[in-house]
Amino acid sequence: MNPLYFDHGATTPLRDEVRTIMANTWEETFANPGSLHDDGQKAADRVNAARRLAAQSLGASSREIIFTSGGTESNNLAILGAARYLRNRGRHIVTTAIEHPSVLQTCHSLEAEGFSVTVLPVDRHGLITPKQVESALTPDTILVSVMAANNEVGTIQPIAAIGQLLRARNILFHTDAVQAVGKIPFTVDDWGVDLLSVGGHKINGPKGTGLLYVRKGVRLTPLLYGGGQERGLRPGTLNTAGIVGLSVALQLAVAEVESIRKRLEQLRNHLWNRIQTEIGGVTLNGHPQQRLPHNLNISFDRVEGQAVMLELNRYGIAVSSGSACSAGKHAPSHVLSAMGRSAEEAYQSLRITLGWETQLEDVDRLVKCLEEVIGYLRSLVPGE
Repeated sequence: MNPLYFDHGATTPLRDEVRTIMANTWEETFANPGSLHDDGQKAADRVNAARRLAAQSLGASSREIIFTSGGTESNNLAILGAARYLRNRGRHIVTTAIEHPSVLQTCHSLEAEGFSVTVLPVDRHGLITPKQVESALTPDTILVSVMAANNEVGTIQPIAAIGQLLRARNILFHTDAVQAVGKIPFTVDDWGVDLLSVGGHKINGPKGTGLLYVRKGVRLTPLLYGGGQERGLRPGTLNTAGIVGLSVALQLAVAEVESIRKRLEQLRNHLWNRIQTEIGGVTLNGHPQQRLPHNLNISFDRVEGQAVMLELNRYGIAVSSGSACSAGKHAPSHVLSAMGRSAEEAYQSLRITLGWETQLEDVDRLVKCLEEVIGYLRSLVPGE
């Protein structure tokens, strides 16, 4: 049987359109876009066109787009860059307990530099409220970082309401939108964000590419030094083909977001309904409605998620027992723990994430294999 891929929350395959334009870029514009000769300027033109395309997709201007190596670098540049630039104005940062490690660890690293960090708790669905954010603010608060949608359980946060709240108080607002882009429609003005992170490999673009939206007037201290590229915020020779591929992937993801969202929701709901009725003993993790359309995070009674993942792998089916960024760590998910799940419940979790190429027959085959795997694993439990 053909292998099936249900781990799009970890990474996604390149779309054909992206692969083609990247190949053409490597072939035609290998020169350094910082060079002044004709070949260099041809490469620079490609980068500038990609910047305009990416900006248009987010409802931004091209001067507000900084290309990076991915979501992790974008998150680091946003948080460290903003905090260090504004340190004389205040040293308090607010974030949430379910952020990606590239946000949580970055925020906590600033504590060694004299900053204080408030980590907001979430409810059992992984949600925070604007009121929580408001209550956490102090005269010393300079930055709030709240992810748009969680990478493990798919819960979508009230970003627009939080953005409106912070705009009125002149506090910078960063959102990690890596999982949200291409799955839910938005513009940077809709959300009222000052800083927004995007990663290419979550939207069927190339790995090692990303961008940071930096609203006009927002100043950051760079993390790296050595050149003037990306307005001095991200020095180093630009990855022309990667940038071009990222911009095309972003354009396609945003253009198709409504149709893709509807189709993925239907497939995900079909999958969830079949699992409940045909397998049973399963709990949904994350908000039942305010969730990403392609994400299904569930816990099966009496079996560990990693065991299910490994057994499915023998069937040629790829899923995840949590975030790929924490794979290999023998510790319960910090996201599920923050949502009040026990360690046992967290270890029982399985993340299934669909993609634009997923078909109904793929979902039905997954259910059939899951039923066999869960039945087999439960039969090994003493007393069953």
